[in-house]
Amino acid sequence: MADEEKVFASNRAARHFYEILDAYEAGIVLNGFEVKSIREGKVQIKDSYAAFEKGELFLYNCHISPYSFHTHLGLSPLDPLRKRKLLMHKIELKRLKGKSEEKGLTLIPLKLYQKGRKIKVEIALCKGKKVYDKRESIKKRDLEREQQKELKYK
Repeated sequence: MADEEKVFASNRAARHFYEILDAYEAGIVLNGFEVKSIREGKVQIKDSYAAFEKGELFLYNCHISPYSFHTHLGLSPLDPLRKRKLLMHKIELKRLKGKSEEKGLTLIPLKLYQKGRKIKVEIALCKGKKVYDKRESIKKRDLEREQQKELKYK
């Protein structure tokens, strides 16, 4: 039986603003109530990014709202925007760190999904698009749509 993927959040704007060079799958370190909140769909990765800190990869600005049925019982609530560690093999981390240190390249999460029982993040090595690149991709997309319409009606 193949692992089913259930996507909880996707970053559609990333494909518009960045040219995606390479994509990687990473695990994410979460607390129990964050997992429940993600499964409720209360997560946003729109403005998030990944960066290296002391040789480890972290996810920043990923907003996971507090779980609705969690009573804190004297505990302080977790920060919804706290940094979260991403889990990858050491070899992949070294390769990714070398590539991400090149000028103009950044790590952007594309989607947050469930694979089997685990929650995974797809991060991509991206290069920012210039304004004219964005216009070219919009023109290309519109041409493809028109061609599909013509084929549909013939």
